[in-house]
Amino acid sequence: MDPISAVSEELAEIDGQINDLFRALSNGFQKLEKIKEANRRSRQLEELTEKMRECKRLIKDFDREVKDMETRNDLNTNKMLNERRQSMVKELNSYVALKKQVTANLENNKRIDLFDGPSEENAEDNVLLASSMTNQQLIDRGNKTMDETDQAIERGQKIVQDTINVGTETAAALKAQTEQMSRIVNELDSIHFSIKKASKLVKEIGRQVATDRCIMALLVIIVIGVIAIIIVKLVNPNNKDIRDIPGLAPPAMTRRLLWDPRIEV
Repeated sequence: MDPISAVSEELAEIDGQINDLFRALSNGFQKLEKIKEANRRSRQLEELTEKMRECKRLIKDFDREVKDMETRNDLNTNKMLNERRQSMVKELNSYVALKKQVTANLENNKRIDLFDGPSEENAEDNVLLASSMTNQQLIDRGNKTMDETDQAIERGQKIVQDTINVGTETAAALKAQTEQMSRIVNELDSIHFSIKKASKLVKEIGRQVATDRCIMALLVIIVIGVIAIIIVKLVNPNNKDIRDIPGLAPPAMTRRLLWDPRIEV
């Protein structure tokens, strides 16, 4: 028998769900290594990430249950449950590290060309045009080209600075949203745990109410029986079946003495 089942059926159920998720994660990462298409690998990785989130939520439920019953268990049981929880966290962290490694490999495989090489379509026309120009014209044309290049560099620097500013603001916003989502997830986990506790409490109250109703029904039957006996005795006082009940037996008949010493013969 599973030692966790001996402690709590609810803990055993959570432990079984976590083990199923760990097996699914192991099989999922093995399949991920065989997928070559980038889009399919991304979808598979998203599914594995969702399983890891579910696993994290279940581990939190497991930890809350352990802390809730910590005062009712002995030291050996608490030690066994804490070791099991640490083992779950360690295994989940190994899958998180594997996911980060796979994500890094996917990013490295994406090759994006940000700049194109110089075009040579009009190279021959430019050579013919330069050969027909005077030295002054060539100097003026060079100065104009350098001015245009300086202006293009300034525009590029401005664009880069604007991009950096936007990236910084976006990173700050994403960090704030991530923290907010983390708080929301923790609150949802707490609500889920509270709902489960409330359900258990409602079941216990229901069983207690059912027991109280049975006791009340038995008392009503007893009272009705006593009232029925009283009514029967009042209607038929000579009933021998209830003559011995205290307070309900008919009064004893008075007997006269056959001889009275006060009477002279």
